[in-house]
Amino acid sequence: MLLYQIQDGYCYNSDTHFLYDFACKCLEKYKNIQGELLDIGSGCGILGLLLARDFKKLQLNQVELQEKFCFLSQKNASINKINKKLYKGDFLKLDFDSLFDIIVSNPPFYHENVQKSMKNLFRIARYNDFLPLREFMRKISKISNVNTKIFFCYDAKQLKNIIIFANEFSLNIEALRFVYPNINKDSSLVLVFLKKNSKALLRVFQPLIVFKEQKFAQEVKDIYKKCDTYSIKSKV
Repeated sequence: MLLYQIQDGYCYNSDTHFLYDFACKCLEKYKNIQGELLDIGSGCGILGLLLARDFKKLQLNQVELQEKFCFLSQKNASINKINKKLYKGDFLKLDFDSLFDIIVSNPPFYHENVQKSMKNLFRIARYNDFLPLREFMRKISKISNVNTKIFFCYDAKQLKNIIIFANEFSLNIEALRFVYPNINKDSSLVLVFLKKNSKALLRVFQPLIVFKEQKFAQEVKDIYKKCDTYSIKSKV
């Protein structure tokens, strides 16, 4: 998959690849994956495009606030011959005329107290004061039905808030996977699978260790190979 990325702004990273792989693993138990797919904060479009590529019966919808990313998202969909609908604007303020069957997002999750980048393109894509977790989950619950499958990644240190807000908005945590830079470091990222009003017990996947002996672990190499993406930096 060929993907143009913005030269002077936020670029996708391994978090998105790991989330894509996690979503695929969670969807393995379901038959005939189809319906409306929503990618929130789509950036250049990578996450939704990968899933739409692999699950041919999904209809891709994307939400993006920043104009430059909207342009690249449209360009990347066209290059990769994937049809989609793009909603331009603030996710929290947009009105949707239907519920979605699958929702995915790599939302901004750096805490508001973390020192911020001065470039606005970076700030909006990275810091959660532009998309607060509680409001993000409230809106997701509003546009979900009982069968909607929701996948997102977040700062592992904020898991307590994810649990609190999931309970508040009747979103059951179906599965978690923690990502560790290496075996000697704390988890830096958690991958989350939610369903509304579900009664299923929580499944905790084996941890994903990114580096082993200063090299990418074999599972990480396999994920990159499965994604099969090639990036080109572009001025917009």
